[in-house]
Amino acid sequence: MSKASPPLEKLGSKVDLSLIQRLLVFLHPYKKLVIVAILLNVAAANLGPLRPYLLSLAIDDYISLGDTEGLTIVAFMILGALLLQGLLQYSVDLLMQWVGQHTINDMRIHLFEILQRLKLRYFDQNPLGRLITRVTSDVEVLKDFFADSFVKIISNVFTLFFIVLYMFFISWQLALAAIIGLPLMLIATAIFRRKVRAAYREIRRYVASMNAFLNENITGISIVQLFTQEKRQKAKFDDLNSGHTDMQIRTVFYYATFFPVVEFVGTLTLAIMLWYSASSILDGSIKAGTLIAFMQLGEMFFRPIRELSEKYNNLQNAMASSERVFTLMDEDSFIEDRPKALEMPPLRNAISFQNVSFAYDGINPVLRNVSFTVNKGETLAIVGATGAGKSSVINILSRFYEYQEGHISIDGVDVRNIRQKSLRSRLAVVLQDVFLFSRSVADNISLGNERIGNDQIIAAAKAVGAHAFIEKLPEGYDTQVQERGSTLSVGQRQLIAFSRALAADPDILILDEATSSVDTATEQLIEEAISTLLAGRTSIVIAHRLSTVQRADKILVLHRGCLYEQGSHQELLDKDGLYARLYKLQYKDQIAVD
Repeated sequence: MSKASPPLEKLGSKVDLSLIQRLLVFLHPYKKLVIVAILLNVAAANLGPLRPYLLSLAIDDYISLGDTEGLTIVAFMILGALLLQGLLQYSVDLLMQWVGQHTINDMRIHLFEILQRLKLRYFDQNPLGRLITRVTSDVEVLKDFFADSFVKIISNVFTLFFIVLYMFFISWQLALAAIIGLPLMLIATAIFRRKVRAAYREIRRYVASMNAFLNENITGISIVQLFTQEKRQKAKFDDLNSGHTDMQIRTVFYYATFFPVVEFVGTLTLAIMLWYSASSILDGSIKAGTLIAFMQLGEMFFRPIRELSEKYNNLQNAMASSERVFTLMDEDSFIEDRPKALEMPPLRNAISFQNVSFAYDGINPVLRNVSFTVNKGETLAIVGATGAGKSSVINILSRFYEYQEGHISIDGVDVRNIRQKSLRSRLAVVLQDVFLFSRSVADNISLGNERIGNDQIIAAAKAVGAHAFIEKLPEGYDTQVQERGSTLSVGQRQLIAFSRALAADPDILILDEATSSVDTATEQLIEEAISTLLAGRTSIVIAHRLSTVQRADKILVLHRGCLYEQGSHQELLDKDGLYARLYKLQYKDQIAVD
């Protein structure tokens, strides 16, 4: 049964010279080495067909005349040409492998830098597995182009040139007979390369889809098992895997068809040469050495053609991968700093939202005309139902997304006039879904910031009550955290994240549902710690649980993206509006008892 191609981006179908030019740009830093490799390859290409020519001289001019002294000289010349060709080829392979490895290293670093700068919305829309495929396996395919195919294609072209040159130099009649099958070869090669290009493009698409599917299923394996979706997911993966297998088999079929055609044309050419030269040898117009040289040159003639077809196949594969890589490189989903953007000094006065509207897709707003002010040292709480727009306030303040209308300023300066890196260095955010890296606990708190020493790490951990459980870990602060902190409890991960935020000593501390996954005792411990640590620091607290926001200086109530109410806890209760209803719903049992 045929498999439909996975729904990925459409790519071109021809070898695009512009793609090759862009690939060659990455070779530019190593251009001197590449030029040396090409020159060595040209020399090696000349030495190959030189040996049959020397052999014809040995047979016709020395063996036939019994000249052993001349024969010895020619024999050593043939041996020297063979050894020199091997040495040159070894040098070229070593040189280009070095260039290839360094080139893809540069390319991966460039791609990684792009990924770090992209808007979060780009990651919302593109599967992680597909991006990983582009940076890893797609770039690895290009290594073959840089390290092997590029120079080898040039080498094979020059080899063909020198073979034809020697053929016509020895005997133009036999040369014409030798290349008589070339048109057929060119037709077969054209058909082969077109078919293989399409197949390899599909293979790269299936690889990207399988990586994305695997990443999603491994990340969500608990959900798959909990809802007994193993069989259904296996069927989906089988469909992708079978499609990939079908395309691989198709490429095998193309190879299995093409190379016998090459062998047949080569054998047919040799047969024509023998037939043509049979009568010429008898009448002495063609010597035996000339025929033997042509037999070797004829065999050599089709060898680079076969290699060119193989290298062209690698080139086709590289084109399919380069299209995908350059699609990522050409991505312009960046939030760019303005040309005269400023460094953000320490917060002096206030953060202000004025009639701010924002939509993730640019069409359906999640915030509508929101206005509020947070003065330095104040704690602002934001509450509301799921989807009310609470986290969106943090996303646009941090400039992870750009708002469409209104004005956000810090100390009177529009946040779009502040460098993103400088702005975020003044912020610390603790999210509900804590992310920990596969490194030590201490590194997860400092995140490699050299300004945060061990004393600050420990002080921050003690302040939030994390020090006690960290000390009990096998290696304390040096304990290696497994991927995503899987060996730690949810509460422990959040305490480490809270330590991370406090160790950074930010001007603005943001807690986005930061205590929602910890037990009551841990939550009380955190609240006791932040009551002293937030002195002189502006903080924004987002929470569903109203117990965490009651002591805030100001509470915002969002409803369907609009600022519905604002005031202190008691003021909002006195209004008996939406906040009061939310409060009564959460504490109805306690209110009933009272």
